[in-house]
Amino acid sequence: MKETLTVKVGDVLLGGEWPVRIQTMWKNPLPIFSSAEEAQLLPVLEQLSCLKNLGCDIIRFAVPEISTAESLGILAGLSPMPIVADIHFDWRIALRCMDFPIAKIRINPGNIGADWKVREVATKAKDKAIPIRIGINAGSLPRDLAREKDVIQAAIKAADREIELLESMSFHDIVVSLKMNNPDEVVRANEEFSLHYPYPLHLGVTEAGPLVAGIVRNTAALVPLLKKGIGATIRVSLSDAMEQEVITGKEILACAGKGKHGVRIISCPRCGRASFDTHAFVSRWMNRLYSINADISIAVMGCIVNGPGEARQADLGITGAGNSVLIFKHGEISRRVEKEQADITFEEELEALLKDEIEFN
Repeated sequence: MKETLTVKVGDVLLGGEWPVRIQTMWKNPLPIFSSAEEAQLLPVLEQLSCLKNLGCDIIRFAVPEISTAESLGILAGLSPMPIVADIHFDWRIALRCMDFPIAKIRINPGNIGADWKVREVATKAKDKAIPIRIGINAGSLPRDLAREKDVIQAAIKAADREIELLESMSFHDIVVSLKMNNPDEVVRANEEFSLHYPYPLHLGVTEAGPLVAGIVRNTAALVPLLKKGIGATIRVSLSDAMEQEVITGKEILACAGKGKHGVRIISCPRCGRASFDTHAFVSRWMNRLYSINADISIAVMGCIVNGPGEARQADLGITGAGNSVLIFKHGEISRRVEKEQADITFEEELEALLKDEIEFN
């Protein structure tokens, strides 16, 4: 595989030797803002900050109308991470988005329209130093290619055309995505593309499904590609919360050996021996733990069979023991408290661990 070019998306660098970046997409219609002072902006900004703390590097928004472009422009000036405008059908929306500090434009060759429209978008993007993602989806290919039986070759042909058009204008700030809902097709398409082009790839499985099915399909497609060094950025598509997409993305990168700095959670599945509700505890603590920027491992175990013995490698762990819970560190029990005190005690021990980590480093 060729080393890819580096593309600058806001203050985030993609491709080259830079780490693989995690993206997600805003799930709801964006409220209409008329100024940066509006109260409606606050919950959106708070959500973006939460996603960034979890490990999200870039956020994409659907922009179906000019009014949405203007609201997104206001948001982009305040966002804690780069914003990508996702454009379908109307090239004029892309042009309006670029009047604001938008970090990247995504266009779909299957519905953006005639070449002259793409040229107008590329001309303004080049002037503003805004990269373009050529976003190929197997379900919305250009009309003539949609009839082809080989969806992989059809998707690559669609990318070929758009790249040729942009390169003819000396435009090279290009990111490409080739998305299908079949993981095997995603792997094959991106492998072949990477042999012929130096542009960074945005990896993902489109319409991957609900949480469990979506995680399986994304993992099946993304891990093999990432292990081969293919992919500059990923978006885990799930019919679930954005937070789940980001967390799953972090775990996929870890499985592929591309892991980001952060917490590793070890937890047992629970069985009839369990005297501690691991499911509820993990649910309460997951976002908090994944927001910690430290290389530590946390174990949550249901009984003394699994913890602390089988989780002795954990920096900090909690496990059930009859009517009590045990706090342990590297397999050694440090505290025993009543179940009602589990969260408070765990918080105290976690803060002490993080303080030690800061002092050590």
